[in-house]
Amino acid sequence: MKHSTFFWFFLPTGLAMLLFIAFPLVSVVLQSVHTPHEAVLVTVENCGPFGCKHETTIDQDATRALRDAEPLGRFVGLDIYFDRGHLAIAEVREAWVTSENWSGFFNIIGNLPFYRAMAFTLTFTFTVTPVLIILGLMIALGVNALSEKIKGLVIFVSLLPMIVTPLIGSLILFWMIDSRGILGNAIQWLAADPDLSLKASTGLTWLMLIVYGVWHSAPFAFVVFYAGLQTLPMDQIESARIDGASRWEQVRYVIVPHLMPLITFVALIQLMDNFRVFEPIVGFNAEAHAQSLSWIIFNDLGGETRQLSAAATSSMLTIFGVAILLSPVLWRTWQDFKGKS
Repeated sequence: MKHSTFFWFFLPTGLAMLLFIAFPLVSVVLQSVHTPHEAVLVTVENCGPFGCKHETTIDQDATRALRDAEPLGRFVGLDIYFDRGHLAIAEVREAWVTSENWSGFFNIIGNLPFYRAMAFTLTFTFTVTPVLIILGLMIALGVNALSEKIKGLVIFVSLLPMIVTPLIGSLILFWMIDSRGILGNAIQWLAADPDLSLKASTGLTWLMLIVYGVWHSAPFAFVVFYAGLQTLPMDQIESARIDGASRWEQVRYVIVPHLMPLITFVALIQLMDNFRVFEPIVGFNAEAHAQSLSWIIFNDLGGETRQLSAAATSSMLTIFGVAILLSPVLWRTWQDFKGKS
């Protein structure tokens, strides 16, 4: 392809990437290193028939002029990244010095907003991702072995969790686990504890969010793996059977290596999605027990304060976290590509 042809072919995509990815990212970076200007206060003397008194008021003109001169706000560098609401460098250092053991250290930093959200985010990500990959592969193998007469119906039923939007799906499960719901009532009956509530326990809340994450995302892995199974070379399967390989050995040494590029693809997509977990927390109304980095961004942007600088900083930390999370997988993929080349 000629360079000029490639240029005009790529131009619309490049402009869209600049408009919807690069420019917003630059805006977030700039916002994260600026903080809103403080109001300009002036002290005025008000005199009346009973004497004079001094009052402090906001100089609206001076405040407006300052904000017009520097619309991004006051430059603070990395101060917002290091404050108590984010990396909390001073608090972590103090906890390291004062804590007598690791347990005490983690108890202290576990009460800091960013690290509390990071704990749930990482737990959710590293639990849901491998489980849904394994479950999706198992469903794909099972459906692929079914009769053609019922395969279509089973595929349709398997895709239902992905058809439901995340927020609606989490709301449905939230109602089901309520003490008046079918799951909540059944669990109370099995545990012989009428006061047992899945919503009142942090551990049980995390468990339900993880179960929902697997339930909602497993169909995506199933679809990808099922499509990959249709390209499986049957001569290798037949050779493995002739050599006496069991069903498990066929899956381990033939099917899984064949699907490995797809497994890597699903892992990349799900790592990014799960690290940005948000809808289940809102749907389950679980903010008291589970907070994620995305929920912190939503919380900073909500209400009357609209802490844009704090939200921008949390967004950048989320981007850094995703980059660090994906780097081992991307490095492994690059190494495999170089090896094949």
